[in-house]
Amino acid sequence: MQGETNMRSNLQTSAMVAGLVLIGPAAASAQQPVPIYGVTAKIALEDTVEKTYEGLNAVLVKTRDGVEYVFHLTERTVLHGGKTAGGEVLRGLDEGSRVVVHYTVEGERTTADEIDRVGVDGLRAVEGVITHVDRHAKTLSIQLADGSRQTFRLTERAAADVGRGLDHAAAGTATVVVYINDEGGRPIAHFFTRVS
Repeated sequence: MQGETNMRSNLQTSAMVAGLVLIGPAAASAQQPVPIYGVTAKIALEDTVEKTYEGLNAVLVKTRDGVEYVFHLTERTVLHGGKTAGGEVLRGLDEGSRVVVHYTVEGERTTADEIDRVGVDGLRAVEGVITHVDRHAKTLSIQLADGSRQTFRLTERAAADVGRGLDHAAAGTATVVVYINDEGGRPIAHFFTRVS
């Protein structure tokens, strides 16, 4: 009798574990869609310009962790501010300069849609803890180190594609760097990324 009860209990436990294994990945994938590389994905990241290739209309950039990427430029690629496009973008980039590249992956080709310079004549970085993200209203609010709060308007691209993993972070748990510029006297956020 005791052996039969233990066996029944073990079968029930095995069935529950099997159910959790089957449900777990499905629930996780429903929360955050994974970009399908080799098809199409829109991504942004911060890099340092290593080299420009005018003849190929491409730029080689290196991330903080040492990974190098080649981004192809098209006639629609713009440098922050929309002042230059296409081949002119290369002339606006200096080797060693920091940039944020918004790009599209189609198959194995990475195409730069927009390149934002960081620093002088470009975006400036502000660090703080996320308190609220509202993609519908296109706003991002952070708390600065001095305790004050600041709200930034997000660009269309930032509202649509940037920092998706931070939408559900509990308020006050994600420290980010926000790359902004002032447009018409208002701070506009072009990109933000988690730092801790």
